[in-house]
Amino acid sequence: MSTPNSSMQPSGAAVPDEGDNASGIRQYVTFMAGDEVFAVEMAPVQEIIRVPEVVRVPMAPHTLEGLANLRGHVLPIVSLRRALGFAERVSDDSSRAVVINYGEPLGFVVDRVSSVVGVDPSKMEGLDGVGCTVDADLLSGIIKDVGGHAMVMVLNFQKLIDQEFAHIARMQRDQQAAGISSMGSGTTATAQHLVSEDELHLVSFDVAAQEYAIAISDVQEIVQIPETIIKVPRSQSHVLGVMTLRNRLLPLVSLRSMFALDRRASDESSRIVVVSVQGASVGVVVDNVNEVLRVPQKLVEPMPPLLAREGDMADITEICSIDGGKRLVSIISTDNLFRHSAIKDALANLDAEGQRLTDRHQNTGPDDEQVVVFRLGTEEFGVPIDSVQEIVRVPAELTHVPKAPAAVEGVINLRGQVLPVMDLRRRLGLNGVARNDGQRIVVFMIQNVRTGFIVDSVAEVLKVPLHAIEPAPRMSDAQSSLLARMANLEKQKRMLQLLEPSHLLADADLNQVAAISA
Repeated sequence: MSTPNSSMQPSGAAVPDEGDNASGIRQYVTFMAGDEVFAVEMAPVQEIIRVPEVVRVPMAPHTLEGLANLRGHVLPIVSLRRALGFAERVSDDSSRAVVINYGEPLGFVVDRVSSVVGVDPSKMEGLDGVGCTVDADLLSGIIKDVGGHAMVMVLNFQKLIDQEFAHIARMQRDQQAAGISSMGSGTTATAQHLVSEDELHLVSFDVAAQEYAIAISDVQEIVQIPETIIKVPRSQSHVLGVMTLRNRLLPLVSLRSMFALDRRASDESSRIVVVSVQGASVGVVVDNVNEVLRVPQKLVEPMPPLLAREGDMADITEICSIDGGKRLVSIISTDNLFRHSAIKDALANLDAEGQRLTDRHQNTGPDDEQVVVFRLGTEEFGVPIDSVQEIVRVPAELTHVPKAPAAVEGVINLRGQVLPVMDLRRRLGLNGVARNDGQRIVVFMIQNVRTGFIVDSVAEVLKVPLHAIEPAPRMSDAQSSLLARMANLEKQKRMLQLLEPSHLLADADLNQVAAISA
């Protein structure tokens, strides 16, 4: 971050030296908000920037525009118009964010920055007898006849922050006392016991309208098709090439080609399932990823001997029958898959440096956290992969339950068990949307209560470097526990708001949802 004395980008005015000079002149930044002219002392002004793109934060104060990435740091962006009770206005080329730092930086959106002025103490007046359009408690004085303005109100940002975001400071103190590392630590520990030995935990996907699955333990992550794939000379037709995935080279193979199916150009639905077996990583391109399945072992049968094949195509070893036999999912053995000549060819074509990078980064290590990424509108959220029991489609109809909590949309029958389903949009205070085919139900176990939450879409499984994860700015009591962390992926220009699943159910709803499940 820049120091208070650094250049302000781009304010249209040079910044003189900070502080008072020998004659007692004090430096102020003047700016417009609504029809009023304000000033702020130079000392807390960290910098002035163009209004950045923001990530909207659920359950935040209405004055918060969202969170922005400022050179690798998360910066809350606040609408000064809203904070002062002025009418809304869409930001334009003249708008700026004035970054004020009283221990924690906040960016305040103003209509226009006017100038930096030096003010003689003789031009400062108190508020007695001066009519203002702003709460006088938020002002520290009036400047007369400066910068071409007859009257400029000096805004006390410290009081404004205390008034609008007093809980932020309180929660920060509480967090420091409790220890930041304790946040989000309970989910993974309890999640280790969610998958029974009598069940398979699978990631299912489509290839040429046929459903396949791979054991989730063999799936490193699921990512989108990159814009650039490096072609590998003299490789088999099954090998699409090599992509760069976080500073490592990843060979890509087409499952359509491996299974001798018609080739099809990748589109927005296509995904790369990154699998790891026998000390190597390979990206397997599929048409789309469906859901995470928990399938009882009794529903899984070996491939019938008459259909089983040897050699290159012995990849499918089992078939599971679900939804009362309406869905047959072919389970791909990654052990057999990695014996396929296309896989061997893809790995052999990596150069020595690429192979070394692949070996070094093949597994999620202590410096990564694996998360399931889903979307609500245009915003991306993530949850630890170990907290997700499964991901299923939203059925055509939900059975509504009388006197259920308001956020409960209804229940579904999931393999003979009642699953309460809630709308995550409603839980986060967002506007609802009409049901559509892209929506999914993400199933969690919350204090021994299995609950599903509807999301707009599930995007991918992603490994996030721990150094990119930081505490989210504390904007409200509800948000502080549920959305306690953020993944700031600066190079990808992405911010993921990381949900803490154990706080998805409010205490008041927990008993009612448990009763519905029972």
